[in-house]
Amino acid sequence: MLEKTKTMNRLLDSYGKLLTDKQLAYMLDYYEEDFSLGEIAENYSVSRQAVYDAIKKAEQLLTHYEEVVGFLELEARKQEAIKKLRSYQEENYPKDLELATLIDALG
Repeated sequence: MLEKTKTMNRLLDSYGKLLTDKQLAYMLDYYEEDFSLGEIAENYSVSRQAVYDAIKKAEQLLTHYEEVVGFLELEARKQEAIKKLRSYQEENYPKDLELATLIDALG
């Protein structure tokens, strides 16, 4: 569950604004605030089932957006490239502070 929570939080950061206001509110309460379905339902005066359905739909949408756009995958590849570049710089150009600063600026 922890891995799913991390993934959903990353997807929310990237694509959350594409959800409806209600979906976004439920998702933030559920994944960021760690509220139960019952607590969310009570806070919004809706049924637990309505909250569950909205969250499941939002999860599907966020996953679909990532499949289509691929922002998180691109970001992961970028971070891996920066890590390799940093390692190369440290091994081959450890005293090049300008290069280290440029690498830092990448991410």
